[in-house]
Amino acid sequence: MATARTAYRTCPLCEATCGLELTVEDDRITRVRGDDEDVFSGGYLCPKGAAFGQLEHDPDRLRQPLVRRDGELVPASWTEAFAEVDRLLTPILRDHGPDAVAAYMGNPNVHNLAGGLYAKPFLKALRTRNVASASTVDQMPKHVSCGLLYGDPLAIPVPDIDRTDLLVMLGANPRMSNGSLLTAPDLPGRLDALRRRGGRLVVVDPRRSRTAEDADLHLAIRPGTDALLLLAVAWTVLDEDLVRLGRLAPFVAGLEDVAPALDRFTPEAVAGPTGIDAGTIRGLARDLATTERAVVYGRIGTTTVRYGTVTSWAVDLVNLLTGHLDTPGGAMFARPAHVPDRSGRPPFRTGRWTSRVRGLPEVLSEIPVATLADEIETPGEGQVRALVTVAGNPVLSTPNGVRLDAAIASLDAVICIDPYVNETTRHAHVLLPPPGAMHRSHYDVAFYGLSVRNVVNYSPPVVPLPDGRPDEWEILVTIAGIAAGQGPDVDVDALDAFVARTLLDQLVRNDGSRIAGREPDQLWAMLDGRRGPERLLDMLLRAGPYGDGFGAVADGLTLAVLEGQPHGIDLGPLEPRLPDNLATASGKVEAAPASVLADLDRVADALDAPEDGLVLVGRRHLRTNNSWMHNVPMLTKGRDLCTLQVHPDDAARLGLSDGDEARISSRVGSVVAPVELTHDIATGVVSLPHGFGHDLPGVVQGVARSRPGVNANVLTDEEDLDVLSGTAVLNGIPVTVETVVTVPA
Repeated sequence: MATARTAYRTCPLCEATCGLELTVEDDRITRVRGDDEDVFSGGYLCPKGAAFGQLEHDPDRLRQPLVRRDGELVPASWTEAFAEVDRLLTPILRDHGPDAVAAYMGNPNVHNLAGGLYAKPFLKALRTRNVASASTVDQMPKHVSCGLLYGDPLAIPVPDIDRTDLLVMLGANPRMSNGSLLTAPDLPGRLDALRRRGGRLVVVDPRRSRTAEDADLHLAIRPGTDALLLLAVAWTVLDEDLVRLGRLAPFVAGLEDVAPALDRFTPEAVAGPTGIDAGTIRGLARDLATTERAVVYGRIGTTTVRYGTVTSWAVDLVNLLTGHLDTPGGAMFARPAHVPDRSGRPPFRTGRWTSRVRGLPEVLSEIPVATLADEIETPGEGQVRALVTVAGNPVLSTPNGVRLDAAIASLDAVICIDPYVNETTRHAHVLLPPPGAMHRSHYDVAFYGLSVRNVVNYSPPVVPLPDGRPDEWEILVTIAGIAAGQGPDVDVDALDAFVARTLLDQLVRNDGSRIAGREPDQLWAMLDGRRGPERLLDMLLRAGPYGDGFGAVADGLTLAVLEGQPHGIDLGPLEPRLPDNLATASGKVEAAPASVLADLDRVADALDAPEDGLVLVGRRHLRTNNSWMHNVPMLTKGRDLCTLQVHPDDAARLGLSDGDEARISSRVGSVVAPVELTHDIATGVVSLPHGFGHDLPGVVQGVARSRPGVNANVLTDEEDLDVLSGTAVLNGIPVTVETVVTVPA
């Protein structure tokens, strides 16, 4: 009889960072519960977390590499697979240069420790400028706006939801997706607590989402016009002399330029395009300005639109003007344990280079993924001939998926690090599966910087790696070594030591680090023999704001301390961090970035845009996560999730009935999906969920293929971008909808 044991770990499946209590028998997870003792989540568990065991033991999940032979993907040893990577990549790098190799980094990279710590050295070893990621289909506008405002694109304020009295939420549905750029376990429960203590929730969304159903006020805005609404709110605060900067007044620059820039965006001017009357807009502005603890929060519906950077800036501008930036109950900055208080980074800028074909500016060392197909298809010096993907499925998750699918199929080399043969990796020449989450250690490098409370937790592997199977960080280091010319027999430990020593030297040079100015050789000798992510994490924790400084601070944090606390450590509520957290050249919040003010001319065009015609928006489901959790039976049972939601009035005009098949068409493509009639969506708007479309030849995901749905990104237009961030427009896409007539056989 198997002996059961209990293991604890942080869930890696979304941004909430909930604690899991796992029952393990014979190296299999047999039960998943919420960890009642977790300092942050307190036992909360969502359906995705409950499916952790099914995901880990999915029979379609790859457990050994695949290599393409005679047109087919066949099993190979790790030695054979790395030799094939070398055979394919090395000649391309030698003959055509590093920019002939592109890299795509998918969303799951920020959900695991290897991706958080080794992605940067991995990409640096590739030396290519053709790096793209899920950020330019998701969140890059927020990084750009915060980079311009605060000098650091990673300094993103989050709503202090546990202490606020008024939360105005745009483009988010946390009752379905938990938080996004907002780390908060049991966010639905926190919203309930807000209302129980007498607070109010305002939801701005073209759909009456599950979150909007429970709001005190739901504003059904016209998709893509959130910027107009927020600019009108800011204009009202300025016009009615409701500005209260409070203690931040000495640390704000450019405010005198804001008021004249907003003159065009009065409540009366934006009422028509947004669908929200002027009186409601003025009332919202007054409520925000006169409520002691209030905050505006905008998420994916505000960043995947034509004016995403302006909208993201406007969110923070309203919080600043109304006195709710960097104050309890407002928008505050987390203080993660692994990040020194001052990063020492130069002020943020973009456009250090541009993409070869369309001349789109670099942002955060990336080019927009919307131009990846251009770089593959267009001949000439620097043409992309090889693609390396890490935990990504750009055929489903990026614009004009049909075009990108064909472009990837034409490449000389496709190297993928992924556990599935999915819509993108079916083109792989080499497919390298990383170990499952139960075999990996875990620490949330990204999400502790977006947390509504300062906490820290580390999870060791639940089950040891099988002999001979490399960890994900070792896969990344090996490919980095191949790209650096070391061949397939890479000395992983030597390269890892180089990465670790480079990080240590950077921390010693950082004035905000607890080891600033120390002797690196002495500190190196004090490390305890760890390797891989654990060594890097230990250094970061010891140099961070709560760290022991390698013995300099009594009772300070180390990885060893954290290992002794399997339910995590609560480091306290968020506290004001400005001006110390600023990295702008002026040392102030730059309230009026020149590039943002210049883009207001483009935003103003929306004031006169015609309102006729249908527009498409996306939506999320509680039981799914982008494209990478559709092969788990317990998450895909029940009703069809991939439907086209249509308002009954629009359906009557179009001749559609519930359950009909409808063809949805945009400038770049068309798909057919079943119709779901609902009053929960505004007239003039239709909705498809994203991440579906699992019916392409060669996909090896039995559950997903049984209910494939359609790929909404067949409809997204790679030419339509937020110009400041290069982010694709995924919401507010003009479409036509018509009934599919079935001809009897």
